[in-house]
Amino acid sequence: MSDQPSEASRPPEKPRGADTPRPPEPSAAAEAAGTPAANEPGPSEARTVSATPADTARPSPAQASDGRRQRAQAAQQAGQPGSPWQHGAGAPAAKDDGMTARLRPPPPPLIRPAVLGSVLATALLSALFLSDGLGVNLLIVAVPASLAAFFAAQAAGRRLRPWTATWAVGGLALLAVPALRDAGWPTFLAVVSAFALGSLALHGSRSWPGVLIGSLGLFDSVVPGIIWGVRGIRARAGGSRANWGATLRTTAVALVLLVVFGTLFASADAAFAELLSSLMPEASVGAGPWRTLLFALGLAGALAAAHAAAAPVRWDGLTVRPGKPRGRAEWALPLIVLNLLFAAFITLQLVVLFGGYDKVRDVTGLSHAEYARQGFWQLLWATLLTLLVIALALRWAPRGGTGDRTLVRSVLGPLCVLTLVVVASALRRMDLYVDEYGLTRLRISVAAMELWLGVVLILILAAGVFGARFLPRAVAVSAAAGVLAFGLISPDGLIAEQNVQRFEDGRSTSIDIDYVKDLSADAVPALDRLPEPERSCALRFIQNDVLHDDTPWYATSWGEARAKEILEKRPVKGDGSDCYRVGREGTGDGYEPDDDGYDPY
Repeated sequence: MSDQPSEASRPPEKPRGADTPRPPEPSAAAEAAGTPAANEPGPSEARTVSATPADTARPSPAQASDGRRQRAQAAQQAGQPGSPWQHGAGAPAAKDDGMTARLRPPPPPLIRPAVLGSVLATALLSALFLSDGLGVNLLIVAVPASLAAFFAAQAAGRRLRPWTATWAVGGLALLAVPALRDAGWPTFLAVVSAFALGSLALHGSRSWPGVLIGSLGLFDSVVPGIIWGVRGIRARAGGSRANWGATLRTTAVALVLLVVFGTLFASADAAFAELLSSLMPEASVGAGPWRTLLFALGLAGALAAAHAAAAPVRWDGLTVRPGKPRGRAEWALPLIVLNLLFAAFITLQLVVLFGGYDKVRDVTGLSHAEYARQGFWQLLWATLLTLLVIALALRWAPRGGTGDRTLVRSVLGPLCVLTLVVVASALRRMDLYVDEYGLTRLRISVAAMELWLGVVLILILAAGVFGARFLPRAVAVSAAAGVLAFGLISPDGLIAEQNVQRFEDGRSTSIDIDYVKDLSADAVPALDRLPEPERSCALRFIQNDVLHDDTPWYATSWGEARAKEILEKRPVKGDGSDCYRVGREGTGDGYEPDDDGYDPY
């Protein structure tokens, strides 16, 4: 009795096995209500309540709700009503139990020294390497920022999941594009996509709202991350001032030793001095404000990434309820009519583009290129609108039973297949037009866009067969993979290669110098094959940019370095006076002017 003094003060309890269950914990009730778990649980989320015979004798309301949710998910996988392909979502809508409770995670643990060190390294590298342009320096800065997020997630108890690793590796791979290519437009797409994938890696989103908002969710962690970092520094500085003093003294001594002996070695050997000057960024008073801003941005960005890794916002808690289901005839009849229209149009396309063009040319009087140019943009818009029609149709699709699911598949499946043929027709039109007039940045961009839309349609078809659980993430992966492939193939290099090849084959009598001279350094290897004076006219402006550029190694791409090597061995000739007549015979490679000389694309 003496070792259990609290038993006497406790209220009497029912014996084990009683029928009345204990009320569930609030967190368990929220989970049983169907709140999506967007991220791995941290230590504060991993607590469980051990079951007793009293708990198992009769299911509580929360347990019954959880059982219903599990049965609904099993019915979805078995192809019963409520299929994720119908709704376009992987989970049933959650009850509205408070937006903040569903989205906001528990506070993150106190920031660790490893996280602080990685954040500080990110800020310093940002100030040193990002002021001169973009290149391999983005990867250099991304490494410590990724380590800060990793250490913060580890401290919060989050585990590395396959999809998290996919997003992280994809984001780092996209940062290789600025290191390889000189062209600014693929670099911009790659950097934006890398940011989106990094944000998805931190938040672990899986639903449509989660993937769309989670790709930008890192902005939401900027202010909380700074506050979290300041509080962590204060807490650790107040508890271990002696350790902070020792750390500062050690750092100061190491810096003094590096400066003193580095200066001595540099003055003793010219080769070593040149190596140091090429590796280390230049420090100037005029660049101080800019470097200070970059330091602040790197610090805030790394803290935001670490905070999002430790306490990510559960964007999957934002649910989109399905629309009111329509009757079968009301829903299916307009789509069947649309399918018939697609089929009639595609039948003509197959005849024209794959075998019967001569007859259409006799009737319309249009050339191959004119016919191709006439309808490409319309077909691109038709593809985009079809995706919108599919999304709206899934929202209001009938959901009464297995027959409704079969109806949805039998109507939307052929529509996806017919739209794929429209995509192929549009790409064929662009191929005909490029073969006649050459390749440009806009043409290769819209063709890549049309190709990606075809991939999305294939993913939708696969979701109709295997379920739509992974559809949002699969579409995001396909978009990131397309941006990565687009950057790696070097669009400017491909444009120059195609136009030079047409000139060498005699399909074009001249090179459009006004267009190719504005390409980036990635085009130099292909333009270097041109004969004189076309070669010098095409490379004169690029040479001025490349050879007179003092960008350091960490902000220089591989394409720019290769172009510099080529132009140093074979510089351009002449003063450019011959360029006024070069490339002006006929219409040239880069465009097909209309009656007013204007090229719409």
